[in-house]
Amino acid sequence: AAEAASELARASGGDVTGASNAEAAAAGEIVVIAVPYAAQRALAREVRSEIEGKILIDVTVPLMPPKVARVQLPEGGSAVEALQRELGEGVRVVSAFQNVAAHQLSTLDEPVNCDVLVAGDDVDARETVCQLAKDIGITAWHAGPLANSAAAEALTSVLIAINKRYKVANGAGIRITGIPGQP
Repeated sequence: AAEAASELARASGGDVTGASNAEAAAAGEIVVIAVPYAAQRALAREVRSEIEGKILIDVTVPLMPPKVARVQLPEGGSAVEALQRELGEGVRVVSAFQNVAAHQLSTLDEPVNCDVLVAGDDVDARETVCQLAKDIGITAWHAGPLANSAAAEALTSVLIAINKRYKVANGAGIRITGIPGQP
């Protein structure tokens, strides 16, 4: 984490600061939750008032150590969809980036070698997150309503199994093909 923070500081000209979760959530226009599944809901409740009216990008995957290469979705199907129900309509929850290996996102000088699925009930929020991904050089696809996040969450365990089986150091990813006008 320290190495990634150092890279981020260099890339941003040194404008990286620390803050509490609530302070960071209050300061951001778009807020990202990228924590283990066991911490997702508690963190969201902690910053609930600070994220009202904002887009919340949730990267959560319901991994259940030690069997992280086995799909184990929560009751109701999607960890992110359950979070949206808990937070209410005032927070525009969007699911994205679950299938991008952390290593790829932390290496700022190399392109991310996979696509991102973006799911959410608010189409404008989804579009904003797709554009954010595009701005950082990642191809993102509208993947439908937040309920579809269950597929991306499940796919992460499949990718972990592939990484283990084929000894993929940088993390296997996905590509969406067959879209007219796309490479």
